[in-house]
Amino acid sequence: MPIDSPDASVTLPLLAMADVLTNKADGLAPLDWAIVVVYASSTLALGWYFSRQQTTVKEYFVGSGHMNPILIGVSLFATLLSTISYLSMPGEAAGKGPGMMLNAIGLPLVFVIVAFGLLPAYMHRRVTSAYELLEERLGLSVRMLGAVMFLVLRLVWMSLLIYLTSRALTEIMGIGPQYIPWVALVTGTISVIYTTLGGLRAVVITDLMQSLLLYGGALLVLGTVTYAFGGFGWVPTEWDENWDSQPLFSFDPRVRLTIVGAILNMTIWQVCTMGGDQTSVQRFMSTADLKAARRAIATQLGVALLVAVTLAFVGFALLAYFNRFPDRLPEGMTVRDNADTLFPHFIAHHLPIGIAGLVVAAMFAAAMSSMDSGVNSITAVVLTDFFDRFGKAPRDERAHVRTARILAFTIGGIVVLGSSQMGIIPGNITAVTQKTSNLLTTPIFALFFFAMFVPFARPIGVWLGAIAGVTTATVTAFSGPLFGLLINHFGVDPDLFGTTVRLIADPVSGTARYVAEDPISFQWIAPFALGVNLAVGTLVSWWASRRDRPAVVSA
Repeated sequence: MPIDSPDASVTLPLLAMADVLTNKADGLAPLDWAIVVVYASSTLALGWYFSRQQTTVKEYFVGSGHMNPILIGVSLFATLLSTISYLSMPGEAAGKGPGMMLNAIGLPLVFVIVAFGLLPAYMHRRVTSAYELLEERLGLSVRMLGAVMFLVLRLVWMSLLIYLTSRALTEIMGIGPQYIPWVALVTGTISVIYTTLGGLRAVVITDLMQSLLLYGGALLVLGTVTYAFGGFGWVPTEWDENWDSQPLFSFDPRVRLTIVGAILNMTIWQVCTMGGDQTSVQRFMSTADLKAARRAIATQLGVALLVAVTLAFVGFALLAYFNRFPDRLPEGMTVRDNADTLFPHFIAHHLPIGIAGLVVAAMFAAAMSSMDSGVNSITAVVLTDFFDRFGKAPRDERAHVRTARILAFTIGGIVVLGSSQMGIIPGNITAVTQKTSNLLTTPIFALFFFAMFVPFARPIGVWLGAIAGVTTATVTAFSGPLFGLLINHFGVDPDLFGTTVRLIADPVSGTARYVAEDPISFQWIAPFALGVNLAVGTLVSWWASRRDRPAVVSA
């Protein structure tokens, strides 16, 4: 809507009043930075406080197993909804459409599968590392496979998290991308220090603080836009021209997002993450019993639904705001092409002073809530599945806790260094996240599925199934770059794959090369990978189990 439309008589005076409090030219004001510093300092103080209570490794990793299930549920939500989600959900809603928001339809099914199908098996035996369960049924090699895949998954995921957070913060601060490594260093260091000191109790308590701040930040953005519009005129009532086509279902795998595909993808990801990821299983083990663990899951899914819908509406609000006032975007920046940066730009240039600081602190909090949980869980796996399992455990509990803290700090340093390599993955935040997190999420869960629900499972079948699953996930996720490689280096006909292929000039060498769009959407990574993994593992295990049976000798 143009500025000189009839609604402008209401909108412009309100915006003028809001602009008095806005620091649009310089980004964040000193008050905003003071709020961020106070928040970061409080988390460090909390980590130091809980560090004085850490006397056993069980207390460090699972809080002695009697933590409040509501806190655990909120902590699990904060772990899985990071700054990646905080930025990607508004960007997805603004630039692509509301389809991703509808994947919440699958949450009741997730609760039934996890709470009544998986949790009884997990809570029957209390463990520090989830991968201890694999050795009992399938042997040491499968336990090591699960532990190693988890370590790779979380290290890559946390590196991506720190990179995307740092990129957004540089946008907010108005500095160049060359400062991303320095912002990553600060963000990662603060997260690692309080996680290293306080263990799981510090992680869970700060996750509660961070969730409240994260949700409050989203509400402040909605309130600011609502005030600017003089009401809820920003709520979409028709399909925006910037949005993609998002049908209910399509047999064309190139369609980026369908409603059915989004629901299926989210359901599988949630089930696989809760059923095979140490960050989830570790929290279940920190509750008193099965009933408490189910309450934790219900809390996590309920909070996730509320926040996901709110963040989608943040995206709608940003879309309406910049559609009405396109002159408030920097030159060369558009809603459709730069949807992921609308939120950081709005925070820096269009939120009142003080509120901007709170929202930046919320972004900072979202990053730390996932970073702290990942570091704590990785440390638990390394200490339990490698040090303790192979007889390298420290001599006493005090030394055990000290070793855990050293490991946590070291792992955090690796993540900060790895974050510098995440910029090479193509796609918007939603696509990039799917292309990294789903490579190993479903194969890890498949290990537990075979261990708990396939009585004839054999290690060779589980191994081959995992290899097939990872391969399928990788080929699906990076189908565009792989096909581009075949076209450019092996002379394959560009029209052979039935997908969009563009000829571009390399900015460095000046030579022309083909770039292929993904012929398979990211929404099919998890379904394809899990299906192939379970099929191959089951067939090979069945074949191996038949060979194990003794031959029947006839009379």
